[in-house]
Amino acid sequence: MQYDDLYEDELLAAEEDLSRRVSTGLHGLDQLIDELRLGDNVVWNVDSLLEYNKIVKYYVKQALLDNRHLVYIRFGDHDPLLHDPRIPTYHLDASKGFEAFTSQLCNLIKREGPETFYVFDCLTELLKFWYSDLTIGNFFWVICPYLYRMDTIAYFSLIKDSHSDVTIDRIRETTQLSVDLFHSGGALFVHPKKVMGRHSKNMFLPHRLNLVKDKAQALTSSSELAPIYSRFHINENTADYWDMTFHEAYIRLSGSYKEQENAKELLVRLLLSDEDRMYDLCCRYFNLRDLLNIKYREIGTGRIGEKSLGMLLARKILITEGGNQFDYNIEAHDSFYVGVDVYYTYIVHNNCWFLHMRQKQKEHYFRCGEELQDRILHGKFPLYFKRQFVRVLEHFGQSPIIVRSSSLLEDSFGNAFAGKYDSVFLSNQGTPEERLEAFENAIKHVYASMMNHDALAYRMNRNLYDKDEQMALLIQRVSGDTYGKYFFPHLAGVGNSKNMYVWNKDMDIDAGMIRLVFGLGTRAVDRIINDYPRIVCLDHPGDWPLVTFGDEKKFSQHYIDVLDLEKAQTSYITLKDMMNLDIKADASLFAETDQTAMRWLRETGRKGPVPHILSFRKLLTKTDFPATMQTMLKTLSKTYNYPVDIEFTVNFSPDGDYKINILQCRPQQVKGIGRKVEIPLLTSMDKCIFYTEGNFMGGNVTYPIDYVIYVKPKEYLALSEPDRYGVARAIGDLNQALKEDYSLLIGPGRWGTSTTALGVPVNFSDICNMNAICEVSYQALNLMPELSYGSHFFQDLVETDIFYIALFHGHRNVIFNEPFILEQPNEKASITDDKYEDVIKVIHLNDMELYSDTISQRAVCMKKPGTEV
Repeated sequence: MQYDDLYEDELLAAEEDLSRRVSTGLHGLDQLIDELRLGDNVVWNVDSLLEYNKIVKYYVKQALLDNRHLVYIRFGDHDPLLHDPRIPTYHLDASKGFEAFTSQLCNLIKREGPETFYVFDCLTELLKFWYSDLTIGNFFWVICPYLYRMDTIAYFSLIKDSHSDVTIDRIRETTQLSVDLFHSGGALFVHPKKVMGRHSKNMFLPHRLNLVKDKAQALTSSSELAPIYSRFHINENTADYWDMTFHEAYIRLSGSYKEQENAKELLVRLLLSDEDRMYDLCCRYFNLRDLLNIKYREIGTGRIGEKSLGMLLARKILITEGGNQFDYNIEAHDSFYVGVDVYYTYIVHNNCWFLHMRQKQKEHYFRCGEELQDRILHGKFPLYFKRQFVRVLEHFGQSPIIVRSSSLLEDSFGNAFAGKYDSVFLSNQGTPEERLEAFENAIKHVYASMMNHDALAYRMNRNLYDKDEQMALLIQRVSGDTYGKYFFPHLAGVGNSKNMYVWNKDMDIDAGMIRLVFGLGTRAVDRIINDYPRIVCLDHPGDWPLVTFGDEKKFSQHYIDVLDLEKAQTSYITLKDMMNLDIKADASLFAETDQTAMRWLRETGRKGPVPHILSFRKLLTKTDFPATMQTMLKTLSKTYNYPVDIEFTVNFSPDGDYKINILQCRPQQVKGIGRKVEIPLLTSMDKCIFYTEGNFMGGNVTYPIDYVIYVKPKEYLALSEPDRYGVARAIGDLNQALKEDYSLLIGPGRWGTSTTALGVPVNFSDICNMNAICEVSYQALNLMPELSYGSHFFQDLVETDIFYIALFHGHRNVIFNEPFILEQPNEKASITDDKYEDVIKVIHLNDMELYSDTISQRAVCMKKPGTEV
């Protein structure tokens, strides 16, 4: 992209406008470059700041004489360039990062207004804070055109041989003037390299600049030029300052322990994290060689993001703390990382920076989010990134890969962002050109997912809408193997070191749980229609929650997510399809004969293939897999000094050995642990809305309930499909209207399902202000809750501190007092409107409390003792 094109028309229009001409303060220099023009950015390439200082003084003196509004932008560690009290000096903190620094400067430029004159500290100083030439190039690509459009004059400087050629080229492409300034043989020389919109016979020749006589004399003789220029070189400097910093760290490998530790601490902050808890863990478990190995697999510059960090740190912890215990069980990872600076470069390169900044303003947040998403999807990558993408794809060959989000906010303490940003599987088939196009599109898709409505609402609800959210990427070889035309792992799942869903009193919360599926892990983290992952309490791995004899098939996994290599897309197969494949492992570990179906076949005299159930019974009761997972989770939780959750895959060999691939690890968000709750004695049903033993999540709680919102099942199912979505939006309106009150939301089947026959299709933003949500079973209507512990939906509930209850009609020790709700007056019209009032009942209550106790496994919503109904 050529920024010159943006300026050319405006320059031609202003060519004869003498009022736009500005003096440099040196007559000889003015003659050389045909004066400055309003809008000019001037980059001085200098050997030292002594030369720059001399030129700046003349420019400042002339600007003051001309009564120009002059501003000094101070951010470097070098001595101040200006000391004049008449000139406002703005101190900006570059250590806060590229986005904060650049945004603050843009706001300052806007505030100072048109035709302001600027002096900037040396741009090379920014390397001390950002350690990245790429980022300095991004900064200049944003600031230079903005200053141009504000009709300013701005002086910048760069120290020669301090920056990569890519950065120098980007700056030269963007600025209006680029001028070399240097000393040789006691004389000062100036050599314009670019003067936009102006040309003369000798303009681009070196000139001897005599400051005393105020003259610039062109050097035309080879006898004069050769001695000066023979000391210069034009060898490519392809190394970014980032690379040079890591090269210096590499040299420290042969240094003392202290030198290595100092280098390691710097690289941890640059590459991984400066958040206190994660920084301490990184310094404790990574050595300098580890950090260098991470850098050697990074595209671009900047941090690799929290998901990548969590994955790498978990592996180091298990290998370090587990002794030889996990050496054999952990599958090696093969990953690359796209640094956060690549995202910023992509935004800047595609002229999206100011839209990116406007989108962070509350009034433009969602509208500009849609526009930014579209522009991200249709942008282009610079050539220097494409070359690195090709090398990564050549490394993987035609093995399937996955492009995963790894932002700086997600998977951190307090903000999991579970499922908010996308991951894209790539079968990685086809020609090299096709594979590169698919890879670039996958990266764009993940970047664009930052502007998904759910992601935007998530950040807004957590007051993160204006925060500096930086997106890195994790590129991983997909764990698994090829089986026929399909690729998948044997197992995938989610593990939690704290088991917030225990359904009997003998289970230990601290034993942990896993949510297990066969095939790709998408079914472990999402709520899937009519399909159920296997929930495993690791201290009772053989127990199956809420499943009575004969119902195992109904509450099991029926479909298996796979990569279809022939169609080059994600797909799914049936359990029957899987059983017909050679999966290179003992299938009885995962599936067993469906005895109920076999009995029906015998009784009816029918023939057919042996039916199976994905029960994982043999795996969970006859192998050490549950114990290994429990030990891993305990080890990670103990080291983090905090509950954790992980995502993993497992691959088996024909002899039963297995390898566990840790895909990510993050702090597990838990509520209500360690708090004691005394549940009052329930003496009368007319004082109770519900009572259950088990089947709730949210820890030990006691809080009031001001409003109950209830969706009537029969009336809801009688609606058309569009009206069912209308009910979901009406719930969203109530969610906003009652956000200052304590509200309990009760509905049939599953909240958040995409199939309206199974429940109400709300988005999470429609229920995010509720204090508790309840899913009620109506078996005759085929409406059943899904205990989604470990899913992304569950993560949303926990992070937002929403209590969850599943009520199963007909189950022992479960009470739902629907008549009490129905006999109360409906307050919906007075809160929002009367639309769907026959479907949605809203009642206002006094002295109603929700109690739960994980030890006794009881939860109840009832009138406080001593109050009247």
